[in-house]
Amino acid sequence: MNILISGCLLALSCRYDGESKGLEKELLEKLMEKHTLIPACPEQLGGLPTPRNPSERIGEKVMMDSGEDVTEQYRRGAEQALHLARLFGCQAAILKERSPSCGCGSIYDGSFSGALREGDGVTAELFKKNGIPVYGESRVSELL
Repeated sequence: MNILISGCLLALSCRYDGESKGLEKELLEKLMEKHTLIPACPEQLGGLPTPRNPSERIGEKVMMDSGEDVTEQYRRGAEQALHLARLFGCQAAILKERSPSCGCGSIYDGSFSGALREGDGVTAELFKKNGIPVYGESRVSELL
């Protein structure tokens, strides 16, 4: 099955801090034996640079810690990621947990304090609305 995956989980340095959060090598190898992975970074697809200021979702908006509203970039990136998922016939997505774009079920609360709240990132929300199941990196084993 084709699966769209957050680029940072493939050790691409595309996170807000210019780092990555790659999956454990053995887990990634097992995943790639069974599925075709399509990498994407919604934030970059939306036009944001790397590195960039941290952002958190506050209601329907996404704000940087500097106070800049980056909601439009996050929406554009989510649409572009959905386009890629459809183009490659992806039947699921593995997205970075807690992210204002990719988080599924739990995201940072908008206070920039590290506190979490229930909710989805912009991309995860759009994928779910379009029938694409979303898995965080802690749930990858469910796809094996």
